Amino acid sequence: MSRVTDSDGRATEPELRTATTADVPRLVLLIESAYRGESSQAGWTTEAHLLDGQRTDEDDVTAAVSGADSRMIVGEQDGDLTACCQLQNHGTYAYFGMFAVRPGAQGGGLGKRVLAEAERVARQELGVSAMHMMVIRQRDDLISWYERRGYARTGRTQPFPYGDERFGIPRRADLEFELLVKDLAAAGGVLPAPREG
Repeated sequence: MSRVTDSDGRATEPELRTATTADVPRLVLLIESAYRGESSQAGWTTEAHLLDGQRTDEDDVTAAVSGADSRMIVGEQDGDLTACCQLQNHGTYAYFGMFAVRPGAQGGGLGKRVLAEAERVARQELGVSAMHMMVIRQRDDLISWYERRGYARTGRTQPFPYGDERFGIPRRADLEFELLVKDLAAAGGVLPAPREG
């Protein structure tokens, strides 16, 4: 758990912690607000120009929070969830997803802080050597943001799941995802020894 306070003990930055199932309804609202609909356009991470419909739902977020190889990290300030991300442990790498920062809180460094915490957890607690993520290839601004933080484009793509409205309703016919990868061992020092057994 990470908490920054002022001299009077008040939180000046969100506390970073592991999500619980009690957080699920608020996490769905946070993720939707960052990517879909009119509210998302107050921030720069919006996908509203590319997709209508939902970004996620309670079933997906519940699985992310409670899955055996999954963990959600949340940023909370004064009882309000302001950021989140998911880590899925794939043995040699962690998959990073469901990354969201409340639109009104974007641009102030919170996203960088959550991403850095996710990388720390992946290295030190999960013991993996790389982080993977899939980003919509048409999101040049977002891909550039990740590249500035050490993620490399691989050129490996996957088609958008057209026809499956659980992922949204596309507004164009050429959407696809690209895999971005970061070497965490090179970026963050020594990994813990693998667990035996």
